[in-house]
Amino acid sequence: MASILFGLLAAAFYGAADFCGGYASRRSAVFAVTIVSQLSGLVALLAVLALSHWRLTVADLAYGALAGLCAGSGLALFYHALAIGRMGVVSPITAVLAAAVPVLASLFWGEHLRWTQDTGIVVALAAVVLISASFEEGAGGKREIATEGVREALVAGVVIGGFILFLSRASAGSGLAILLPARAASVLVLLALAAVLRGSIRPSREMLAVIIVGGVLDMAANAFFVLSARAGPVAIASVLTGLYPATTVVLAWVLLHERLQRVQRWGVLLALAGVALIAA
Repeated sequence: MASILFGLLAAAFYGAADFCGGYASRRSAVFAVTIVSQLSGLVALLAVLALSHWRLTVADLAYGALAGLCAGSGLALFYHALAIGRMGVVSPITAVLAAAVPVLASLFWGEHLRWTQDTGIVVALAAVVLISASFEEGAGGKREIATEGVREALVAGVVIGGFILFLSRASAGSGLAILLPARAASVLVLLALAAVLRGSIRPSREMLAVIIVGGVLDMAANAFFVLSARAGPVAIASVLTGLYPATTVVLAWVLLHERLQRVQRWGVLLALAGVALIAA
C-alpha cells in the first residue's frame, strides 16, 4: 500500500512540476527554466538531507550520475517539447515511454510480467499513435497532422525512462541522498548544453516564482518515486509515477483552457489505461 501511495504522490507532483515547467518555457528560455528549477530543487534536497542520515557507495554515485545525465538532457528536451507542442499531447507520450523503459529493462533482466502488464505495454504504444494523430487546419483549410513536439516527446520519454531506471538501481542505504549526485550531474549537463548551444540561462523575472515552485515540486516527486521503489516492485513504482499526465492535462485544461480533439482524448485515456494495466 505504501508503494502505491508514494507512486501516486510522485505522479501528482511530477504532473504539477511539468505544468509549471511547460508554462514557464513558453515565456522564458528553456535552459533558464530547467537550470533554475533544478537548482531550486537541489536547495530543497540539501535542506532535507541535513536533517537525515544517509550513506552513498561508489555504485550509488555511479547510478546517481547516470540518472542525472538522463534527467538533465531529458528534462531540457521535454520542456522544449512542451513549449512548442500541446501539453495534453506531449505529456502522455513522454509518460508512456518513461514508464515502459523500466518495464522492458526488467524483461531483459529475466523478470516475468503478468498478462495485464504485457497488455498494458501494447495499449500504451497504441495510445502513442492516437495522441500523435492530432489534426489541425493547415494552409488552404486542409486538415493536417500536427506533429509539433511529438518527436521531442518520444526521445524525452526514452531518456527520462533511463533516469527512472538508474535511480531505482541504487542501494536502500542511500536513502534520498541518491538524488544528490543525480541532481548535481543534471545541473552540470544542462550548463554544458547551454554553453554549447549558447542558450540563455537567465529566466524572465515574471516566471521566476513559477520556475522555483516547479523545481521544488519536481524534487518532491523524485523523493516520492524513490520511496515508492523502495517500498515495492520498481515496475509498479515506475508505471504509477507514469500517471503524471493526468495532473498536467487537468491543469492545462483548467488554467490554460487547452482543448483536445476526440482522437486525442481517446489517446490520453488509452495512455492512462495502459499505465494502469502495467501497474495492475
